[in-house]
Amino acid sequence: MEAATAPAPDSEQAWLEAAQTFIQETLCPAGTEPDGQLTQLVIDCVKTIWLSQGKNQGFPLPLSYSFVSVQDLKTHQNLPCCSHLSWSSNAYQAWAQEAGPSGTPLPRERLLLLGTLTDLSGDLEQECRKGDLYVKDNTGVLGCELIDLDLSWLGHLFLFPSWSYLPPPRWSSSGEGHLELLSAPVPVLPLTSSPSSLSPLSVLYPETASRLLRHRGKLRGVQPNLAGKLVRVSALVRSQKKAHFVLSLGGSSPAGSLVSVVVQIPAQLVWHRALWPGRSYVLTALRVVRIRGHCYRVWTTSPSSHLLPLRPECVRELELELDGPLLEADPPPLPAPSSSQDGDREAALVRNSTLLSYTGKVTGVLSQPAGLYEVDGQLALCLAYQQFHSLRKVVRPGVSLEVGEGSAQRSSRQLPLPLWTGLFVLFCFFALAAGYRNVYNKNIERGCVLEGGVGRLVPRTVWAQVRKGLRIEEVMLCPHVLRHHQLLQHSCPGNPSPGLQLLAPILDVLAPPGSSRRNAHKEILEDPHHCPLQKVRACGGGAWAAFDAKTLLPLPEASHLTSGQLNQRLSWSWLSLLPSTFHPPQILIGLLAASSHKGCLQLRDRSGSLPCLILAKHSQPISDSRLIGCLVRTEKFQLIIERNVRSTFPSCKELSMAGFIQKQQARVYIQFFLADALILPVPRPLLLSAASLAPSQTEPALPEGPPTEQSRLFLLSHKEALMKRNFGVPPGASPEVPKPVLSFYVSGRWLGGTQRKEGTAWGPPEPEGDESEDQKVLLVFRGSSIRWFEFLHPGRVYRLVAPGPPGLFSASSGFFSNLFPHTNSLVSFSAEVLSRTLCEPFPAPFWTKPGTARTSRGCVKLTVAVRVADCPFPPHLDIYIKDPHLPPPLGLLPGARVYFGQLEKKISRSHNVYCCFRPSTYLQVLSFPPETSISAPLPRIFLAELLQGSRAPFQATASCHIVSVFSLQLLWVCAHCTSLCPQGRCARQGSTCPTQTSIIQASVRLLVEDGTAEALVTCKNHHVATALGLCPSEWTSLLECVRGPGKVALQFTGPGAQVESSAKIDEPLVLFLRTLCTSFSVLRPVVLSFELERKSSMVTVLEPPRLQRFQCGELTLLTRVNPRIHLSCLSIQEPKHPSSLGAFSLSC
Repeated sequence: MEAATAPAPDSEQAWLEAAQTFIQETLCPAGTEPDGQLTQLVIDCVKTIWLSQGKNQGFPLPLSYSFVSVQDLKTHQNLPCCSHLSWSSNAYQAWAQEAGPSGTPLPRERLLLLGTLTDLSGDLEQECRKGDLYVKDNTGVLGCELIDLDLSWLGHLFLFPSWSYLPPPRWSSSGEGHLELLSAPVPVLPLTSSPSSLSPLSVLYPETASRLLRHRGKLRGVQPNLAGKLVRVSALVRSQKKAHFVLSLGGSSPAGSLVSVVVQIPAQLVWHRALWPGRSYVLTALRVVRIRGHCYRVWTTSPSSHLLPLRPECVRELELELDGPLLEADPPPLPAPSSSQDGDREAALVRNSTLLSYTGKVTGVLSQPAGLYEVDGQLALCLAYQQFHSLRKVVRPGVSLEVGEGSAQRSSRQLPLPLWTGLFVLFCFFALAAGYRNVYNKNIERGCVLEGGVGRLVPRTVWAQVRKGLRIEEVMLCPHVLRHHQLLQHSCPGNPSPGLQLLAPILDVLAPPGSSRRNAHKEILEDPHHCPLQKVRACGGGAWAAFDAKTLLPLPEASHLTSGQLNQRLSWSWLSLLPSTFHPPQILIGLLAASSHKGCLQLRDRSGSLPCLILAKHSQPISDSRLIGCLVRTEKFQLIIERNVRSTFPSCKELSMAGFIQKQQARVYIQFFLADALILPVPRPLLLSAASLAPSQTEPALPEGPPTEQSRLFLLSHKEALMKRNFGVPPGASPEVPKPVLSFYVSGRWLGGTQRKEGTAWGPPEPEGDESEDQKVLLVFRGSSIRWFEFLHPGRVYRLVAPGPPGLFSASSGFFSNLFPHTNSLVSFSAEVLSRTLCEPFPAPFWTKPGTARTSRGCVKLTVAVRVADCPFPPHLDIYIKDPHLPPPLGLLPGARVYFGQLEKKISRSHNVYCCFRPSTYLQVLSFPPETSISAPLPRIFLAELLQGSRAPFQATASCHIVSVFSLQLLWVCAHCTSLCPQGRCARQGSTCPTQTSIIQASVRLLVEDGTAEALVTCKNHHVATALGLCPSEWTSLLECVRGPGKVALQFTGPGAQVESSAKIDEPLVLFLRTLCTSFSVLRPVVLSFELERKSSMVTVLEPPRLQRFQCGELTLLTRVNPRIHLSCLSIQEPKHPSSLGAFSLSC
C-alpha cells in the first residue's frame, strides 16, 4: 500500500487559525484577550484523541473536521447526525451494520464539539436547576444525556469525542434538540479534586439510621453522614412546583434494613443522573424531617450535603446510644369499604403482577404519547405511570436500557395494543428505567390532574387515557375553541371548569370515587414497598373487527350461491359499535358544525371531521341552529361503519382469502340523541375563530350595518332532497358547461311582511300587497347555504334574515305553481327498514351513452315495513334509490324508523308495488336501530288468513300437512356462468370461466294444507333436504349421485313421473326419488315458516272460491275451495306434538 500523502502546510495553518478563532469566540470569556494557552490545550486534546485511533494516515491533525458551536448546531443542523473523532471509517461501518436491515444508522458528520458540562439551563440561579444536564458555550446551551455521570465533571470544559445530535421533531413546540454523549468526555483542563481529610469520616449505616428515625431528641443540632449500598432510586417526581427523588441505601446483606433519603435541593437533583444501583455511596450532612400532611419521618439532604463514593478505608462508624422513648409506629391504613358483590366483580377483572428487572434494546414505539414501547420484540414497556418528558427524546428504536423493579404481567389480545401478546411491564413512581429521567410537567395536564383527582389508583391505561383526553382538548380544541386559561380555570362545587366537564367521564370510569388516592410519598417510602400496580385491572379489546366475509353469509346458504350472487351479497354491510364495546368506554368530544359542502352535521377538531346524525329525542329532528359552534361531549352514541366491498370470490370456499377483495370503502359516522350529550356553548368571538378548524370550510361573514338587515317569517310546508341539480347560466358567464351543484328546494308561504332591524329587535312587518292571498314562496339553497339542510323541517316556522335592498323578499307565485305539479303517484308514509341491499343497476334510458357512469352505477334497495293504522301486520314494500340520490342519506339502516315523503309509486310487470326516490322526496330518520337486535317470533296463523289481502302477514308460521310433491329439480351448475356441470365440468362451449367450481341448486314444490286452505310452497337449496326428510349424510350421497348427469328434474303430474336430465339417468336413482317423494317420510305433518312469494302490496284481484269435487270412498263431496296460495319456504321443522294438528293432519 502506498504511503499517505503528507498534508500541505497551508491547510494545517488554515485549520489552526480557524480553531483559534472558534476558541476565542465560543469558549473564552467575552471581552478578554486571546488565550493562547487555552487554544494550545484544546488543540493538544484534539490531537491526542485523533492519534489514538492509530489510522490517521499520516495526518497529525483532523483536517477534515471542523469546530461547531452550540448555536450553529441548533440553527443549521436540521437532520440527525453523529460524530466520532476517535473512530476510524471501519469502526463506524461496523457500528452502522448493527442497526440491521430494518434500522437506519445516524449519518456521520465530521464536527468537533466543545463546551462546559453543567446542570444550569441558563442563568446562574440555583432554583433554575431541575436535574437536567446541558452543554454550554458562549453561544448558548443545549440539553444532553450522559449515561454515566461523574459529579466532578460539572462546571468544567470538555471535548466530546463521540456524540449524536437529534434535532427537534416537527411536532415539537419547544424547538429544542438534544445531544447524546456516547462516551466519556475528555477534559481540556486538568480536573482538580478536593484534598481528602486525614481523619476518617464518621458515618451511620442503614440499620442504625433506620432505628434512629424512631428516637426523640438524638439528632438535634447534628447532621450525620450516611453510608451504604444503593439499592434503588425512584423516579424524579415533580409536584407543587418542586422536584424530588428518593434513594434507598442498604447494608451488605440483602435482608438488611433499608433507609430512604429524600433529595429535593435543586442543586442536588443532578445526583439522579450519577447514581447507579449496586454501587456504594456516602451522603454527608443529612437531617431528619417530617413530611407535611403525613406521619413519615425521613432522612433528607441539606444544602451542604455532598454525594461521595464509599471507600471503606476513609470512613468509620459513628456510635450512638439509642436509649430513649420511641416514636409510635406508622398506623396501618384502613381498608376501603366495599360490598362483596363489588369485590367479586373486581376479582374477575384484577390479576396479580410480578416485579421484573430487565436489560434490553428498544425495538419499536407502540404509542409515544401513552409511553408504550416495545423492547426486544417481545416485551412492552409502559412508562405512563411515571412523569416523563425527556424520555420522549431518548427512548427510540435502537436504544439499550436497563429497567428495574417493573410490574410485569402476561397480556392478552384484550390489551389496547395491536395484536400484542407479549409481556407487559409497567412502572410506578418507585420503579426506574436506568439512565433515563422522567420529567413530564405539561401545565395543562398538571392542572386537570390536581383538579380532577386523577391520583386515585386506576387501571393501567389511566395516564394514557387522561393524556389522550388532555391532548384532544389542548391540541384539537385549544386555542381555536377554548383558551388555555378557560380550560384550566378554577372549579368549585356546582361550577366545574370546561376541561373538567369534558374529562369527567374519563376520570369517573378510570378512577371511580370509591378507589384510593395515589400517595407519591407513601408509594416510594413505604417499607416493604406495596406497588399500586401489583394488582392490575384487565382491559378489554378493541372493537374494530376486520371485514370477515364468512360472518356475513351463513354457510348453508352461501354454499348454494353463484359467484355473482355471492359477491352481490357482500357488496354492502354495516357495523354498529357502542362506547361500551371499547375498554375503557370511548367518549366523543368535538365542535358541532354544519358542512357547507356536504349539507350534513359534523363534529370537528383540528384533526378532521366526523359526520353525525342527531335527533333531539325520539321521532323529533333537531331544529335549533344555535347548536352550531357548541362543544359536544357524549358518552352514549352509535358509531356506524358502512362498508362497500367489490370482490370476485369464485365460491364460498374462498371466502377466507382476502386476495379476492378488489376494493374496500367505508363511510363512518355517528348517531346520538341530543338529550344524551353535554352541550357547552362557546363565546361568539371564539366561535368565529372556530370556523377555521376545517381548511375546506368557507363560511360567509356576518353582515354588518343594521340598516340593511331585514327578515321575513315563513312556514315551511315541504323540503326536497339534497342532491346535485343543474342551474341555468347567467348572462355573461363562462361559456363552459356548468356542473351540477349540490342544492335543495323548500316551499312554503310567507307569514306577514318584511321586518327591518331596529337596534337589537325586529320592527313591525311591512304590508306586502294583498294580505288576503296565500303568498307562496320557493327558496333555493345552494352553495354554502346547504349547511341549513339538517335544521329545516316541514311544519315549522323560520325567520329568513338577509342583507339587501327593499323588496328583497318579494316573489311571484306563478313559477311555484308550475314547479310542483299535482300527481297521484306520490306517496308519503313512515316505515321501519327491514333490509338494505346493493342491487344491479336499472336499465339506462335509450338516450344514455354506453359506458357512462350512469349506466354502470348500481342502486340501493330498501325493504321496509309500512306503518298502517289498525293493521297488525304492516305490509312490506321495496324502495329503490338510484342516481343522483347516491350515496343514500345517513341513517338508512336496518332497524331504523324513517319517514319518507313524496316517493314515486310504481307498479312492476308482476303487479308488485314499489317506490323510487325523486327530486321532491323528503326523508327524515325518526329513530335509530336498536342497540341490541331481538328477533321476534313469527306469528302463528291458519293458511286461510293469508286470503285477507293487505291485512295478512308477509311472513308467518303454520302447522300443516304435506299433501303431495309437484316437482323436484337438482342441478349442478358452474359457479361463474351457471351452465350445467356434468361430471363437475362446465358444459358451456368455449368456456372461459376463471374457476371450475360447481355448486348445487335444488328446488322442490310442495302442496300443503291445514284444513282451511291449500298452498303451493317452493323450497330451495338446503331446505330441500329438510323437506325430503333426509339427514346430512343422506343428502350428500344423493347429490354425489346427481353429480354424474349434472341434472335431475322430476314432474309429478299423475301416477307416474316424467324424467328430464342432461344425461341418461340410472333407473335406480329415478326409482329412489319417485318412491321417496310419495312416501310418508315426505308426506307428513310439518311446522312451516314461510313468506309470500308476492308482497302484500301486490296489485291483483283475488280469485273467488271455486267448486271442487272430492271422492272419499263411496261418498262424493262438492265444496268451495279457496285459490291456492304461493309461498316461499323459510324453514321446515318437525312438530313437537304431531297429534296436536288434530283433524288438520288428515286429508280426504
